Parts: sequence; structure tokens; C-alpha cells
Amino acid sequence: MAVAVEGDHVDVVGMWVTADGHIRQELLPDGRYDEARGERRSAYTGRYTVTGSHLDYVDDTGFTATGDIRDGVLYHEHLVLHREQEPS
Repeated sequence: MAVAVEGDHVDVVGMWVTADGHIRQELLPDGRYDEARGERRSAYTGRYTVTGSHLDYVDDTGFTATGDIRDGVLYHEHLVLHREQEPS
């Protein structure tokens, strides 16, 4: 799947999920994210910034993490997430 590039940044807005669906990370257009883990909704929330294809995360408790988009896949620390397809 192609990932759109806006200016010099990759378009990351949308829902990203692990292959088993256990982790669902929604990247919102306002620079916030909301991550669900299994049945636990909003397990992690915070903000993110995008520089090129690199993401920097700061959750609401101050914890930081990073991610990178490569070939349409989001590699977020030890996670591999794919953009969820919109229903047809």
C-alpha cells in the first residue's frame, strides 16, 4: 500500500493495527494519538510529530517513543503496524 507524502512529511493520519488486531493506534490529524490494547480502550494517549517518515511520540505521562514508516508499514518501537483499510 502506498503512503501519501504531504510536502516533506508522510501522511500517517488514520488507524494502524498489528496483524493480530490486538494493538490499534489511531493517529489523529491534530497531532494526538489514541492507542488501544486488546479490550483496553485508550490504553495510551498522547501526541506525535512527523519529520519526513519518522514519528516521535510523547504520551500523556511523559513517556517517549519513536516510529518510522517504511514501505507503507509503521515500525513503532517493537511493534509492526499496518494501516487499516477503509471499508468498501
